[in-house]
Amino acid sequence: MKGTARLAPGTPSAAPAWAGSDPYAAALRSGHGPLFLRRTDGWLLPLEVERWCARADAVDLEVLDRCEGAVLDVGCGPGRLVAELAARGRTALGIDVSEAAVTRTVRLGGQSLRRSVFEPLPGEGRWDTVLLMDGNVGIGGDPRALLARIATLLAPGGLLIAETAPVDVDERAHVQLVDVTDAHGRAAGSPFPWARVGTRALLRRAGGAGWRTAGQWTSGGRRFVALRSSRPASSSAEPPNSTAVISSQRARNPSADSPVTPA
Repeated sequence: MKGTARLAPGTPSAAPAWAGSDPYAAALRSGHGPLFLRRTDGWLLPLEVERWCARADAVDLEVLDRCEGAVLDVGCGPGRLVAELAARGRTALGIDVSEAAVTRTVRLGGQSLRRSVFEPLPGEGRWDTVLLMDGNVGIGGDPRALLARIATLLAPGGLLIAETAPVDVDERAHVQLVDVTDAHGRAAGSPFPWARVGTRALLRRAGGAGWRTAGQWTSGGRRFVALRSSRPASSSAEPPNSTAVISSQRARNPSADSPVTPA
């Protein structure tokens, strides 16, 4: 991926191997699967492409109603949540390593940036809410490292809303993206680290890292956790605003970091 920042040793990969894969991009462009993550032991996790590409549903809207201030959607996918927040007049930015995801988000009317959560981002330390929806708590395969990174993005006392696995699970594995309609069942790209984390496991990790539990709930068969950052306040920090988000996206290499504009 162009414009990738240098990462410190031990930092999860900035762009997973599936980021530029044709099956994932094709699924987002068409709005449907089937698409799966396949573990090395052959177990398949279905990806809910149709739901991701649809408009925000009732469960999504409940989550968005809980968001505070400026919102950063990590792993925004095709952008249904960012677009809904934009329609409400909220300051919101989606980030995703997939160009197809960023393109679709912008076409829906949302602001989006092609970048990993582990790369430098606009408004670091000033976001009021960060979202980890649709299993994105598994990004990088290390929930502890992801929680630590999110803490640096949030303003003091900021809110993290994470969607957890619908079962009590705590696993880390290497997976590949699989298009099961391929006659040979071939996977796209090299294996990449992923995690599946249930509510209990996430709360355990968050508590050990100093996060405060702000709530947990189940809706429509999906499970969620809300956590509060315990980072000390800085007197000079100001919340991000729409103009700052857009200009900071353009501050680095414009060809790699600017929002994708509709064709």
